[in-house]
Amino acid sequence: MVQIESVKGPIDTSDLGFTLSHEHVVVSSAGIPQIYPEFIQREKSIKEGIRALSAAKAEGLDSIIDVTTLDLGRDIDMLKQVSEGSGVNIVCATGTWRDIPRAFWSATSDSVAELYTREITVGIEGTDIKAGIIKVANDVGGVTREGEIILRAAARAQKQTGVPISTHTWAPDRVGEQQVRIFEDEKIDLSRVYIGHSNDTMDIHYLEGLMDKGVWIGLDRYPGGRTMGTPDWNQRTETAMKLISDGYGKKIMLGHDWSVTISIDSKEGQDSRNKYNPDGYLFITRHVLPKLKKLGATSQQIDDLMINNPKRFFDGK
Repeated sequence: MVQIESVKGPIDTSDLGFTLSHEHVVVSSAGIPQIYPEFIQREKSIKEGIRALSAAKAEGLDSIIDVTTLDLGRDIDMLKQVSEGSGVNIVCATGTWRDIPRAFWSATSDSVAELYTREITVGIEGTDIKAGIIKVANDVGGVTREGEIILRAAARAQKQTGVPISTHTWAPDRVGEQQVRIFEDEKIDLSRVYIGHSNDTMDIHYLEGLMDKGVWIGLDRYPGGRTMGTPDWNQRTETAMKLISDGYGKKIMLGHDWSVTISIDSKEGQDSRNKYNPDGYLFITRHVLPKLKKLGATSQQIDDLMINNPKRFFDGK
């Protein structure tokens, strides 16, 4: 039996249940939740997080992987309150997103890896809450010099702790391939790597090529279609079905990349997000899974995507 860390303490991987593989509760920037809580309306965000995840739990959600890092405004106490209030397991992250701190630009990967490792083995922000996943990011333009520092740091922390890696990528530029090359150079077990945001493309050759290397892929931007030239949710779901039909259904996980609050200093901005996805964390349950069934996915294949694959990923199998 394998245990992983959640914000409420260790849980068995069998308790993950129906899992969304790439989500957030609140997205902002480093220090904002602690120093300027009024900017994200922190207490309101906690209440909305509890409401939204409680509603999702009522329709079958058991767990989310919250990949909010320091530079994305991670607030560990907030995550614990939302998990306790909603009953949804939340696995939180160490690592670094795209806003790589300037202090890391000239750091060694080993020195950054020590920081990630501490948050995995000791705790985060002076608490005993430990990270259950390592998040790193590279975007348009690929892996930058400072981006390579954090990728190698993540790889070294992964080898030391056994905790898996989740990446942010820009799939239209096949950035996942660049990430995999660095992980190969670091000689980590690629079955402990999840290449995220892979459904921003319909390039089946690229996606299957990644999985042939041994990594998992996250089809974790739903509904999608907001960025010029990226697939809408129907196209994303058709791509998922193609991958399942080609025999890759046991290497895929689904998520939204959703959050209840993002640092938008206007009611109009927040309303626009909610209009774009009024279902929030339930879009996959209400729209994507029924579409997959219409396209021919079996109940077993759906269970693999949402239940069995997340467990196997964290089990290290």
